[in-house]
Amino acid sequence: MFVNKFFINKQNGIRPNAINSWLLWGIVVLALLGGSGWTLAHPLIGQAADKTQTYTQSFQNTTTTLSGDAVEANMYFIKMDYWQVKKVTINLNFQVSQLTNRETSDITLSLNGTKFESFRPRNQTGLQTKTVNVPLRLLQGENQLKISGQIVTKAGDKGSQRIQTPANWLTIYSGANANFTYQLKAPTTAIKSFYAHFSGTDTIANANSVIILPAQATNGELTAGMYALTGEARTITTENNQIPVTTADTTAAKNADYRLVIATYAHLPKSLQRQIKPSELAQRAVIKTVYHDGHHALIVTARTAQLLQKASRFIANQELMQETTASTKTISVQTATYTSEVRNGGKTQLTTSDDYLTGANHQSSTYFVSLPVDRTNANGSKIRIHFRYAKNLDFKRSLVTVYVNDKALGSKRLTAANADDDELTVSLPKGQALGHDFTIRVAFDLELPGKTATNNAQTPWALIRSNSEATIKSQPVADLLLTNYPYLFLKNDTFNQLAVVRPSRLNADDYQTLTNIFNLIGTYAKSNTGQIKFYTHRPSSTVLKNSNVIAFGTPQQNAFIRALNSKLYFKYNRHFTGFVSNEKLSIEKTYGQNIGTVQLLRSPYNSHSGLLVVTAAKSSDVYRASTQINFQRNIAQYQGDAIVVDHDNNHNDYRFKKHATVKNQTTVKTVVQKNSKLVLYLGIAVLIMVLILIAGFLIIRKNGLLDRRDDHHE
Repeated sequence: MFVNKFFINKQNGIRPNAINSWLLWGIVVLALLGGSGWTLAHPLIGQAADKTQTYTQSFQNTTTTLSGDAVEANMYFIKMDYWQVKKVTINLNFQVSQLTNRETSDITLSLNGTKFESFRPRNQTGLQTKTVNVPLRLLQGENQLKISGQIVTKAGDKGSQRIQTPANWLTIYSGANANFTYQLKAPTTAIKSFYAHFSGTDTIANANSVIILPAQATNGELTAGMYALTGEARTITTENNQIPVTTADTTAAKNADYRLVIATYAHLPKSLQRQIKPSELAQRAVIKTVYHDGHHALIVTARTAQLLQKASRFIANQELMQETTASTKTISVQTATYTSEVRNGGKTQLTTSDDYLTGANHQSSTYFVSLPVDRTNANGSKIRIHFRYAKNLDFKRSLVTVYVNDKALGSKRLTAANADDDELTVSLPKGQALGHDFTIRVAFDLELPGKTATNNAQTPWALIRSNSEATIKSQPVADLLLTNYPYLFLKNDTFNQLAVVRPSRLNADDYQTLTNIFNLIGTYAKSNTGQIKFYTHRPSSTVLKNSNVIAFGTPQQNAFIRALNSKLYFKYNRHFTGFVSNEKLSIEKTYGQNIGTVQLLRSPYNSHSGLLVVTAAKSSDVYRASTQINFQRNIAQYQGDAIVVDHDNNHNDYRFKKHATVKNQTTVKTVVQKNSKLVLYLGIAVLIMVLILIAGFLIIRKNGLLDRRDDHHE
């Protein structure tokens, strides 16, 4: 009736009673929506969808010098799917040889295989900067920027000659970046949409993502929170940002646009409980997107800690989260949540697509190989390169060389007969550990006949096939030092039976400490299948014997740390109010009350396991110490097994262990597995010996030698 009345009077104007009815209904609807604290739509909060924003993404490159008259380097950056990109600029810092001929030298940029910009170095020495606009049509989600240079030096009065010498070089400095100007697309109700925004590089950099736990989280809730945090940490592409684990009352939580709320149903705020139907929680956990109090939230809840942790493993699986289009997902004990594992026998594919190199003289392509943090390379590792190349080369001077960490391992001369299908296999150095990460560079010297310059019709080329691979034999890292942290706390790319002894009551500093500890562990944990378990009190002897232990907090908060005092490198005084001097560091009384320590010990409960203790007399100093083990760039500074951090941000490491090697537990089964070929050969040898003895016995018996010997004795 109301609608009809409105339209009937539309020609003559709306009568006052109709206006009053509209206002009344509007007030009622707004009151209902506002009273519940929820809205029906999902507008973009904190960052207006039509507001233009900027984000600068630094390339993960170190300062690199490339030598040769033709040089090349690759860099990578990503574009978020929820960006409506308006403009992209590339900012480079570089330097070329002082002998460079600026009239003939040039630098070319290509994106995802398409060249889009060429320029000449300015006629100046020292550092140069260059800003280049990127054509938006070339952008993809993951982008490869290739920097190619022709660096030609002067040769007296004869002009420029293309002669490859050490003077032909281009240095690309760290700090290169891509700057985006964009607008945000508002998230939908889909779980995958929330996950994309929550995990986005700009969201994390702007501190708009948080993981929220109850103020006094139970051990089960803490475990669930760490599964989620480590799952996010492994997907973050920079070493400068992390997602904080915090509580709802902190500034970080209140300011964040995207909240991942993890709690058992009994500990959820009442306003969030109302969004979950009790029937949904029957033997199941629930993951649900909501829009609450001006923020986008993903609720992860269950009635039991076991199901809550199961749901958090789902959150930690990037593939599952990116595939879930529903707004609500229920998880049972039967739900498959574990991340997929790739069994490749140690083989690493160097490139997913054929790499095409063009141009005369020196051309190269570099590949990055990463081993699990708990492994290093062992003897027997090989690199096999499959490639093709042009047939118009001077085959007396053309060759291919494979480098590892810029050290040449092997070369091969190119031939016309093998131009369509060639390969080179080289072995990695024996007895030389290359660490967890190393680079492989494949370099071609493509020389043309004669001394004349090339033209487009004769430009030589080489192609590195996608089936090129590195077969890396690996062995466990043996030293329990910060150099290798967190290797012992990980095994096969996942958590290695972690027992975490926490303070009896948690404060804001403790949550920040937890964030720092598990951010680095999560960076290396490629799988969510391992075990993390929290304890408020001393774990049982069986748990301590079979676990790698992490303890954090002050002695007043954590009785387990008080009991460990005699085992610590930096010990507390008898009142547990500060650290005392030892053989490595003299500690003044007040100074000892205001420092934090990270101590990496061999477990006193199992010599094959590790014990990490992050402790101080004040919880704020515990957090300060944990800032040294949150990112790889921080932990890489240290060589010892203990760190001390003071209020002036002085941080030093110390070595206490005389023997840092952790002996691996060896069983008969392990020995047999590691020496299976030797066991097989020994078995064959024993079998042959038995057969020879049996054959000899039969021959002697057949010829009657035994009978004649018996007659002789008679």
